[in-house]
Amino acid sequence: MSLSRFIRWVLVPIGVWGIQALAVAETVNQSGAAPLPDTGVSVLRVLGALILVLAIFFGGVWLFKNSQRALGRSRGGSQLHVLEVKSLGNRQTVYVVGYGRQRMLIGSSPAGISLVSQLPEATEAEPVATPLGGSFADTLQKVLSRK
Repeated sequence: MSLSRFIRWVLVPIGVWGIQALAVAETVNQSGAAPLPDTGVSVLRVLGALILVLAIFFGGVWLFKNSQRALGRSRGGSQLHVLEVKSLGNRQTVYVVGYGRQRMLIGSSPAGISLVSQLPEATEAEPVATPLGGSFADTLQKVLSRK
């Protein structure tokens, strides 16, 4: 949820309810001539203040959890990329994973994740975030033929 959506759909209605509660409390207080405040007015003021405090609290929690995204900051590009995925059957998968210029063939099964093989490093001309040249089957055959 973006910050503008959060403000539009959560904070604005809560603020409007709080303002309406204060307006009702003011009109009820002005029309009554009793020196002591009415119980209904006090309850409306307390509820309006509670709604306002909760809105500020939850807005702060959301902003804290999503501060990187909400403030538009990023921690630099991530160097870890899943370059290609191939399912080998029911719950068995092989991944080609790249970290920087390193390439690894990783197998995943219900028993866990294991490193199948180290692949050749990427060259200077090859972009880091793109899959290896050739198809997955060709790369797998090259790796298996080396063993």
